[in-house]
Amino acid sequence: MPKNKKTEPKAKTKVIIPIAVMALLFIGIGVGMGYFKKNLYTVMKVPDFELTDQNNKKITNKDMLGKVYLVEFFFSKCPTICPVMNRNMRAIEDEVNSPDFGIISISIDPENDTPEALKEHAKRVGAKSSDWHFLTGDRDYIGKLADQFNIYVGDKEDESESLNHSGMIALVDQEGNIRCRYNKDNMPILYYSGLNYEDPEGKTPKLNGKYHPDREKLIEDIKKLLK
Repeated sequence: MPKNKKTEPKAKTKVIIPIAVMALLFIGIGVGMGYFKKNLYTVMKVPDFELTDQNNKKITNKDMLGKVYLVEFFFSKCPTICPVMNRNMRAIEDEVNSPDFGIISISIDPENDTPEALKEHAKRVGAKSSDWHFLTGDRDYIGKLADQFNIYVGDKEDESESLNHSGMIALVDQEGNIRCRYNKDNMPILYYSGLNYEDPEGKTPKLNGKYHPDREKLIEDIKKLLK
């Protein structure tokens, strides 16, 4: 009997150690999940660019340093997703409402989207900020720039594809880094959608959809970067 009493603490220790290890593991998982929720992933440096805005002013990526800004590719005569994207940008502009926030909207139809045409488009969209730049320039240059951003724009030489483009938006921080949040599987999403959806999860795009989950995500992440 005395021998059994002496071994009793050892038996308790054997039970306590696995429980402590499991507790630490769960704490570690919790901390890790909190990290992904609170921090934004750095995708890459924003590509260098120099284009002309609606006021005939040259705008470069260096001009945007110190600001948090969004980058989209669009064209003013687009009848489908561009008006949706522009409206979502306007909603973001209103909600963020900061002098340290800007938007870069790059036209993939520079033949029609002259600075004068883009100035009229900016009025139609209702752009308020002097840091919302509607940019135009050489189409080959813009196509290469889209490739550098890794945002799809159709091949200029393919008539059926030349004005096709992605509805994705890049989020850029004050130091000129493209940033993004993590998804529920803790993988970086890379870019945000500028589209509307028929479901709150953002699975089915719809031009007149009432849901725009990535718009809310962008507002939250822009404010996070501005702090």
